[in-house]
Amino acid sequence: MKVMVTGGAGLLGAAVVRQLLAEGAERPVVLDIAAAPERLREVEDRVDYRQQDLAAESEVENIMAATRPEVVFHLGAMLGQTCEDDPKGAMAVNVNATFNLLAAACRHGARQLVFASSVATFGYDLPDNVLRDDSLQRPISFYGVTKLFGEGAGLFFRRKHGLDFRSLRYPFIVGPGVREGGVIDYPTAMITASLAGKPYTANVPPETRIHVLHVADAARALLELAAAQRERIRTVNYLVDGVRPALSAGEIAALVKERLPEARIAFRPDENLLPILEKVALPIDDRRAREEWGWEPRYDYAAIFADFAAVAGGDGKAGKP
Repeated sequence: MKVMVTGGAGLLGAAVVRQLLAEGAERPVVLDIAAAPERLREVEDRVDYRQQDLAAESEVENIMAATRPEVVFHLGAMLGQTCEDDPKGAMAVNVNATFNLLAAACRHGARQLVFASSVATFGYDLPDNVLRDDSLQRPISFYGVTKLFGEGAGLFFRRKHGLDFRSLRYPFIVGPGVREGGVIDYPTAMITASLAGKPYTANVPPETRIHVLHVADAARALLELAAAQRERIRTVNYLVDGVRPALSAGEIAALVKERLPEARIAFRPDENLLPILEKVALPIDDRRAREEWGWEPRYDYAAIFADFAAVAGGDGKAGKP
C-alpha cells in the first residue's frame, strides 16, 4: 500500500513516518517544506522524501499524479501563533492547500485521507464547559478557523466524492522535540529544563491543568483511526484525550522533583494569561473515539518523563512506553 505523509519532517509527522515503517510500510512518500529532515535522519534511506511547499498547487498535483498514494496522512500546516501573525499565509497553507490535496487525492485514486485537526476548532464559551465531538465549533483563533475548514471540506469530499476522510482533534501534544516558547509550554519546558540542569519558572499557577497527549500516542491514534473499518466510523472528526487525570502544573513539578531532586522549578503566573487558562483547561470527552474504533492512550506522565529522559540520555529508547 502506497502511503503519503504531508508535514512528515515535523514532530508529529516524523513520529507517524517511523510508526508506518515499523508496521511494514514500504518507502512512504514524505512531503515537507524542510530542506533537511533532521527528525528522519535514522530512516532517511527508507522514505521517498520530497521538499515541498504545500501551497504550490501545481507541484503537489504533479507529485500526487506521479506517486498515486492510496492513503494520505495530511499533517502539514502552519501552526498556532504563526497563523495569527500571517493569516494570508495560513490561508494558503491550511485552507487552499488542504482543499487542493483533497481534490488531488480524489483525482488520482487515493481511497483515504486522514487529517490532523485541533481542539482549537471549538469556541470556549460552551454551556457546560466540556469539549464533546458535537459541541458548538466557534473558533476564536485563526488557526482554529483554518482547521475547521479542513474538517468541513473533508466531510464534503467524503459525501460528494466517496473519499474516506477522517480526522483527529488534538489537545496539547508533548514529547521530546516540541518547540518551546508558546503561550503555554510548561509541560514540555519544565521537564526539558530540569533534565538539562537549568532552572525553570512556569508562567502559570501551580493548580493549572491542561490536557496533553504524548506525540507517540498522537501518531498511533492516526494509524489506528486509519485502520478502523469504515462502517465503524460514524463521527468522522474525533476528539482524542491523553493523560488522565490531567495533572496540575504543581503535580508535574512534584513528579519531576521526585526523579530529579535537584530540579529548580518556580511559579510566576502571568496575570494576562489567566483568562486563557480558564478556557484551554476544559475537560475533553473522547468517548466516541473510544467506542467507535477503540482509542486508548498509553502514555501517562511517568512514561512521558521517561521518554524525555531517554532522549536526553541518548539511549535510543524514546517513544516506547
